[in-house]
Amino acid sequence: MKYRTEHFAFSGTALPRLRQIGMDRPLAWLKAGWQDIKANPLPSLAYGLLFALCGDLIILALIEYPHLLTVAISGFFFVAPLLAAGLYELSRHNAAGESILFIDSLKCFGRNGQSLAFFGLILALVGLFWERLSAVAFALVGATSAPVASAYLYEIVFNGDHLLFTVTWFALGGVLALFVYALSVVSVPLMLDRDSDVATAIMTSLRAFTRNVGPLLLWAALLVAMTLLGFATLLFGLILIMPILGHASWHAYRELVE
Repeated sequence: MKYRTEHFAFSGTALPRLRQIGMDRPLAWLKAGWQDIKANPLPSLAYGLLFALCGDLIILALIEYPHLLTVAISGFFFVAPLLAAGLYELSRHNAAGESILFIDSLKCFGRNGQSLAFFGLILALVGLFWERLSAVAFALVGATSAPVASAYLYEIVFNGDHLLFTVTWFALGGVLALFVYALSVVSVPLMLDRDSDVATAIMTSLRAFTRNVGPLLLWAALLVAMTLLGFATLLFGLILIMPILGHASWHAYRELVE
């Protein structure tokens, strides 16, 4: 397969070369992600189980707080690229013909830890902004707490009485999520693989997105659709879905960045 590449410099520092890819590549990444699971089933599924169990515990803890519950669910898409770092590490070693244990994959968080922590801080600030915005918005329509958050969410989102609020909230969340996605589509794998600093990783990610808008929007749609499918199964579908998406995201990085 042939790729078009480009070279770019930022503040005097040469950024990695990028490839221009076709619309068929996201499905190929999913297939490669499945192959990585088969190569490392136990550590991969262990990450999926952690995603599912932690997600269920968070939902149970926030069941009486509608705005926090919705922020936790939507905010998951903001922080998932960082949380999946261990899956990237498994794929990195698998590409080198190595098989490592779950505990060994956790060591990736200590490699280039300063950059990962700084990027995590950026994601946390975005999440905090979204939480505060949602808190104000839900307060304006009278949804702050309830015995069951789903009752408020059904009233606000589905009965049509707050259509303008619903459309505006989803639109703002979508724009913010797309921005975070563009920042992070290759950032964390690049920091793990090449010890890149945060600025280099973010600039490379933004360039990769703008150079491959079509395929990466398709990839974003697949990420959202499959994650929502996992949520629809009370998060237990994430046991398999999250490892597939995490490993596939590594292959996306390897194909986008030379």
